[in-house]
Amino acid sequence: MKNRYQKYFQVDGIKINNRADEIKYVRELAAEVVNIAREPRMAAIKQRWRDVNGLRRPDHSPVWCNPVGLWKELIPDSGLCCRDHLLRDMELTFKKLMIKREIDDDTPVNDYFKSTMIFDVTPDNIWGVDIVRESLEAEGSAWQYKSALQTADDFDRLCVPEYHYNQQKTAAATAQFEEVLSGVMQVRLVPFGGYFSIATICSAAANLRGMEQMMMDMMLEPELVHRLMNVIYKGAMRFLDAVETAGKIVPNNDEAMFQSDPLRPGITENDYSLKDCWIAGNSQELDQVSPAMFEEFLLDYQKKIFARFGAVSYGCCENLTNKMDPVLAIPNLKIMVCSAWTNLDKLIAKVGTKHCIMWRHKASDVVCPHDTAALKQYVNEGARKLQGYYYQTILRELQTQMGHDNRLYEWTQISKEAVTKYA
Repeated sequence: MKNRYQKYFQVDGIKINNRADEIKYVRELAAEVVNIAREPRMAAIKQRWRDVNGLRRPDHSPVWCNPVGLWKELIPDSGLCCRDHLLRDMELTFKKLMIKREIDDDTPVNDYFKSTMIFDVTPDNIWGVDIVRESLEAEGSAWQYKSALQTADDFDRLCVPEYHYNQQKTAAATAQFEEVLSGVMQVRLVPFGGYFSIATICSAAANLRGMEQMMMDMMLEPELVHRLMNVIYKGAMRFLDAVETAGKIVPNNDEAMFQSDPLRPGITENDYSLKDCWIAGNSQELDQVSPAMFEEFLLDYQKKIFARFGAVSYGCCENLTNKMDPVLAIPNLKIMVCSAWTNLDKLIAKVGTKHCIMWRHKASDVVCPHDTAALKQYVNEGARKLQGYYYQTILRELQTQMGHDNRLYEWTQISKEAVTKYA
């Protein structure tokens, strides 16, 4: 099968000599995206998400993939025309949406461009110590944590960051987008976009202390873990304070996974708060610890952050099979993630129809095989088990296609066929 996406990084016939040509090109791409956003099929896609997240029976489970690290193969640097940094980023954003159109999944495309608010943070390194990683210094290679907190005394250097909305920088950045897109696409100012996961404080903790040492601390020096988590938790809360103080909250229920009805129907623009927004959280760095440690050292802190929001999605790639009870006790939980390592049967039995299930497929099982026979069997078996429940069908964390240029399209078609069969 011919590579479905190749046309998006064939730039030989595109003539760009200066920045004016780059702006013209980006505007043309934006116009194409607006057309995609206004296709009749898009209304059905968005309704599909709103239904499943609202615990209503959709026509079929929404099917969505996020290429993540795979974008470098789908759109190599040689496939981008613009040299201006801002325009190059916009070109990449628009081309990603066009490629998702070819993949043919349920990506909700909007006819506006998001400009994210800018916040200044003090200190510059956020936590008062520098986060360091040791790597092989080659693109895509492995890395490891290098603890910035080597001794108990090092914890004295930790500080809770302060955040302040920089209205001037935000206005300048938004004005740049508006200048480029004027008359083609609306620019919308948002406090945060996409997969907002500031509650995943275990990631910052592992960055600062190191994975292995953090797990040893839970057994040998638990007070150090609490000290670290408390600092990171307070930093997250201060950022949310700054967002609320800025007074420009816009609901983030307009993208994949979290597309939904208004979380507080009838609330007007002037009264929006974090209660009108989604937040995602997970516990990947604490995957191997006991349910009791998971609650004590992470979830008890996360719950305080979650309480400020209207809707919570919990989980990522970790195994939550034995930790479902505390997660399901989160008061405003809307989505429970079932990773490829979580037992689907047990999760279905626990969740039932009380929440939406985010059924995530394993990236390696999708891209590595030479044929799709085993993939078809797996997807159909899972869709059959999930029949009658509210669920999303999700593929994330991709890093390579393994030479299978159309595998994402193939996965999408296999998944859509299965979830329609068992709708």
